[in-house]
Amino acid sequence: MEPVSAVSGRAYPLGRKNVDTDLIIPAEYLKTITRKGLGVGAFEALRAEPGNVFDDPAYAGAPIIVAGDNFGCGSSREHAAWALLDMGVRAVIAPSFSDIFSGNAFKNGIVTAVLPQAAVDRLLEVAKDHPITVDLETMTVTTPLQDRFAFELDPFRRDCLMRGLDEIGLTLARDAAITRFETGMAAARPWLEGASAAGAQIAG
Repeated sequence: MEPVSAVSGRAYPLGRKNVDTDLIIPAEYLKTITRKGLGVGAFEALRAEPGNVFDDPAYAGAPIIVAGDNFGCGSSREHAAWALLDMGVRAVIAPSFSDIFSGNAFKNGIVTAVLPQAAVDRLLEVAKDHPITVDLETMTVTTPLQDRFAFELDPFRRDCLMRGLDEIGLTLARDAAITRFETGMAAARPWLEGASAAGAQIAG
């Protein structure tokens, strides 16, 4: 997972409420087990609508989405976060998120910034012509027009995002402590080490 301290650039002014994970990535794309290539199917139904923001050249490659309330509701598919990441999105701003989507986004390095509806409405207007910055250092969303909105994020999630640590990374960061524990256990309870070796031989 790549570290993220700030996400800055144009933002898709989506604004739609109750965007569910099926709208983010349709079910027919769930057959893949890879994270790559899902961006082409992201928001497929919305892209079928004339004049949609995702096909507007002004927002091409935008790393931010400004969305409506309850973003990411519906099924728990992690492919929704994968699809956003594959299309280049690193932050989503909305008044609220589905808990499961918020967790999946965090695990894939996507910042979910919760702001009041009035702030989101303002950002939807600003996004039409100006870039937006989501800053984890200052915990603010800012614009070149001097807008500054503070948001909150669980400190643990903030630290992991800024350090680029997913669950595997967190485990590897404690490799020395795990090795010390395993070495100590092998010395204090050698019969367990023998049982593990015997089990491995049987399994082999």
